[in-house]
Amino acid sequence: MKATTNMQRIRPMDFLMFIIGAALYAWALVNVNIPNSLAEGGVTGVTLILRALFGINPAYSTIFLNIPLLLFGFRMLGRRALIYTLFGTVSLSFWLWVWQKIPMALALHHDLLISALLAGILGGLGLGLIMRFGGTTGGSDIIARVLEERVSIPMGRTFFALDATVLIASLVYIDIVHMMYTMIASFVFAQMISFTQQGSYSARAFFIFSEHASEISTAIQLQLDRGTSLFHADGGYTQKQQHVVYTVVDPSEVNQVRELVKNIDPKAFITISETQETLGEGFTFEKHRRGFFSKLK
Repeated sequence: MKATTNMQRIRPMDFLMFIIGAALYAWALVNVNIPNSLAEGGVTGVTLILRALFGINPAYSTIFLNIPLLLFGFRMLGRRALIYTLFGTVSLSFWLWVWQKIPMALALHHDLLISALLAGILGGLGLGLIMRFGGTTGGSDIIARVLEERVSIPMGRTFFALDATVLIASLVYIDIVHMMYTMIASFVFAQMISFTQQGSYSARAFFIFSEHASEISTAIQLQLDRGTSLFHADGGYTQKQQHVVYTVVDPSEVNQVRELVKNIDPKAFITISETQETLGEGFTFEKHRRGFFSKLK
């Protein structure tokens, strides 16, 4: 119970990151998407359609569209999620209003490719920060969560359907050329969100199956200054007990580990995988001798 309570607590730092993320996302919408006629998916895309057709300020339509959605989904969001979503929505609306009052036109010379890349990078970074710290800006997230809870439709499928529908509807105010550049922006946007949420450091994890596991483990520690773990394993076919070496290294050290293992045991079986995020000594803290793993026996 104590762990669950800590996970669900409301942290002031989260709100600060929501403000920064919303400022970046809103800035990209106002100063890149709108001037260059680039659409957007989800509820934000709907606000751009309403602006183009009826002149409604996105700062206001963001609030108006999310109020019924919040009322629709508040029972399933929970107290913390509801507060975070409401704060994220208000922050986005506020910054949309601010950036429209502060002229900051970019000299992009109507280059749609640069505009699409910039919109995707800044917008994805902003929304990624919000999502990394547990928040949302409402809209599609609420709809997707409610549909998953009530009719078991996966959230990813709902996001795709909503974004596709809104982007197609955006053809009422942009042409096919701008739509294709919008697709580029959407791709970059999604990659930036993923990058921001998963973390910036991607390392390589090794599982090494060998009869000389202890010798390989020692060599990795001494030659690469990386920590290792030794796990007991039973061969599925041979039923023979053996040790498995586990270690995480920098991408630049992959070939060194391969050569090291090859020199000790050419018959070793190795699997290499990319880690989404690596935290701890040797990667995010000062690296000390012997690395960050303790030897397990």
